[in-house]
Amino acid sequence: MALESTVFVVDDDSGVRRSLKALGRSHGLVVETYASGQAFLTAYDPGRPGCLLLDVRLAGRGGLDIQDKLRRRGCALPVIVMTGHGDVAASVRAFRAGAIDFMEKPVAPRALIRRIKEALAIDEERRRVGSEQESIAKRVARLTPRERQVADQVVTGKTSRQVAKALGISARTVEGHRHRMLEKMDVRSVVQLANQLRKLSSGSAIGAVASRPRSPDAS
Repeated sequence: MALESTVFVVDDDSGVRRSLKALGRSHGLVVETYASGQAFLTAYDPGRPGCLLLDVRLAGRGGLDIQDKLRRRGCALPVIVMTGHGDVAASVRAFRAGAIDFMEKPVAPRALIRRIKEALAIDEERRRVGSEQESIAKRVARLTPRERQVADQVVTGKTSRQVAKALGISARTVEGHRHRMLEKMDVRSVVQLANQLRKLSSGSAIGAVASRPRSPDAS
């Protein structure tokens, strides 16, 4: 069963936590709140989908330190940073660490909900792409070293004769490797194989679907 996306709120102001939980729930969103960054870090499982609303000025470890900690853990959870004090340096740091937005309190409810839904969509897409890449990687791992060599050659458009010459084997042997390679990769053509290998090599592009940061509109 797929896990439900959750809006995680980290803010040391109990009034803010209550209002954000109420706002999210009024729009059908699942919301969990935490009074400190450490409490969130301790409880959060990277396998859980969602997004994070993170206050900059937290007691103890600050919000941007929490964001850095998540990034070092390899966590790609979309982060919306919020602050009650406009701070250019903090916003630059947040964006460099991968935040999708930096919003100044009080945030217009309609703008915040819209941004949260965009963040959840970003997370869903990242996880979809990641799952697809993991599946492709497992199929690639089933290839023998020679089958992988043949794969790397044929996706460049080389014929079996050209591949055979490059690898020092017969064209008939290349055809045998090619047949088994396509079967293991669960594709019917070299074009489909090339598309899968391209997806596998584009892991760094996950998250490119993130929207450009925008200033909140008036509600």
